[in-house]
Amino acid sequence: MLTIGQLASYAGVTIRAVRHYHQVGLMPEPERDASGYRTYGADDVVRLIRIRTLAEAGVPLARVQQLLDADVTTFSEATDQIDRELRAQIRELQEHRRRIAQLASGDSLAVPDEVTDYLDRVRAIGVPEPLIAAERDAWILVAARYPDQIVAFMEDKVHQLEDPRTVRFYQLVGRMVSGDEEVVQEDLVVEMADLLVEMFEEAAASGQLEQQDLDMDDSAFVQLLDSMAVGHPTVVRLQELIAERGWTGWTRIERADSASPAPRASR
Repeated sequence: MLTIGQLASYAGVTIRAVRHYHQVGLMPEPERDASGYRTYGADDVVRLIRIRTLAEAGVPLARVQQLLDADVTTFSEATDQIDRELRAQIRELQEHRRRIAQLASGDSLAVPDEVTDYLDRVRAIGVPEPLIAAERDAWILVAARYPDQIVAFMEDKVHQLEDPRTVRFYQLVGRMVSGDEEVVQEDLVVEMADLLVEMFEEAAASGQLEQQDLDMDDSAFVQLLDSMAVGHPTVVRLQELIAERGWTGWTRIERADSASPAPRASR
């Protein structure tokens, strides 16, 4: 007869594992001998090897008892079910690995792939990382608030990047961010205001204003986005210049003399 240490050695497990299997009911505890020690036989070794084999195959311990006592048909059906569950777990882990790999850039945290692609496009036109980070944070909020519309938002933003004026605006903002944040470079801000107002006027003439209002209809959320930029010296001056040209707002721009909103300013 075998001691618990011999049993564990022959079955290729640890003594701790044997005791755990006793606790969860997979291994019956044998009677103690006259000396007070538990002793095991060949059947115990075989059962323990079967338990170890099932556990190493990925069978949850909660399911091991079912398989140990199953007939051929039940065993086959159970292992098929476990295999499907393991495949699903593998797919989930692979998706986790994909997302972890994307997080290396920092852009994919809490935003969908479309936003990451857009940020890469903005980065490619020479926009500095501080501005990229600000854009990313804003889109994290937008993706959480409007998950069903984020793809359409991104398609619109990518389309805007095809306009040289949008690219120029981003580059000007980038120059401002790269310099002294407390110093407003008046010539650059004036050019930025001129570019924005020109694009606003075209959008108004083409009838895009109504759709913009439908896209982002939560005024409290608009104010939340505004708070991410409003107060910066450059933004303050830019809003002053835009107001002089007949427009108000930031995330959602509208004519100063109208309730109809115009396209969102680039953040």
